[in-house]
Amino acid sequence: MAKNKRKQVTAFDGVYILKLVLYVIVGSLWVKLQRGDSAGSFSLPLGLLVGLVFTSHEHFRIDRKVEYAVLVVAALIGLIAPYGLFIKL
Repeated sequence: MAKNKRKQVTAFDGVYILKLVLYVIVGSLWVKLQRGDSAGSFSLPLGLLVGLVFTSHEHFRIDRKVEYAVLVVAALIGLIAPYGLFIKL
């Protein structure tokens, strides 16, 4: 009986880590709108918004506070990092 319990805990840990990795990837995505004349740009945290929707409607909830914290930290890293979707108008 102890062997069955360990397998369930291991699978649960793997699912938890996978969810956190997915939240980091999704949360770090930004959309940057930029004008062609270099007058300014506007950044939108699209990944953070999508991640918040996924977290609020998820059936397999582990700890929502941790998921929100991971999304916010990933969004801040995504703001600094030079990747995302860049749209020039």
